[in-house]
Amino acid sequence: MIGAKNFTEQVVLGELLAQEIEAKTNLKVDRRFYLAGSYICQQAMVAGRIDAYVEYTGTALTAILKQPVDRDPMRVWTTVRNLYQSKYHIVVGPSLGFENTFAMVIRGDDARRLHLTTLSEAAQYTPQWHLGVGYEFEQRPDGLPGLSAAYGLKFAGPPRTMDLGLLYRALEAHQVDMIAANSTDGPIEALGLTVLEDDRHYFPPYQAVPLIRAEALERWPQIANALADLAGDISAKEMRAMNEAVDGDHRDPAEVVREFRREKGL
Repeated sequence: MIGAKNFTEQVVLGELLAQEIEAKTNLKVDRRFYLAGSYICQQAMVAGRIDAYVEYTGTALTAILKQPVDRDPMRVWTTVRNLYQSKYHIVVGPSLGFENTFAMVIRGDDARRLHLTTLSEAAQYTPQWHLGVGYEFEQRPDGLPGLSAAYGLKFAGPPRTMDLGLLYRALEAHQVDMIAANSTDGPIEALGLTVLEDDRHYFPPYQAVPLIRAEALERWPQIANALADLAGDISAKEMRAMNEAVDGDHRDPAEVVREFRREKGL
């Protein structure tokens, strides 16, 4: 049983794990996608309702394992691997090759008009702006409270929380002026938006890594070999392209993944 959170990239990555396992073993994979978020996926893993999903190292470190923020990618991966093994009997695989960090995104015309490239530069304008965020970002320890403190960000009212899929629509419609999005989102380039540089390096690393229940690996050891081929195999650009194929071109995630696997010779 492969799980995924409730946004496009997660469904694509869940489908990728499932197709790899089905292509390289004799196993039939059940898909349990669109789980609400990290906490729900973690509970499902611990309860044995799913056997694997893709998580991001910074999210695992702070939101699941409640560890202090660390900005060293290798140290974060090692900490996450060791704690998942000892606390939950969950195996953390190597990075899939890209990270999906938070990205504070504004309209491209605003960035050009105000000559903004960094979050530090934007801080003077945010008191006049409305912020749009997903439900997790407002509360999580590596999210809005710490970011606001690091940059002295104040906004024109409380953040407007919404499903991640609605953030870009709200930004385009001028309902909000900045959104907390993800760096591999397809619409960033498609809509000509600007990602403000995290020039104070607030966000920890968010490498995409497969999490697999140790019990599942013991029961089906062939899973490990099937997923080994994915290590380091996806670039951020490739991930953005797959996300945009689903979100922008309205293609079926399974078809997008099949095409990606063919192109990569997987």
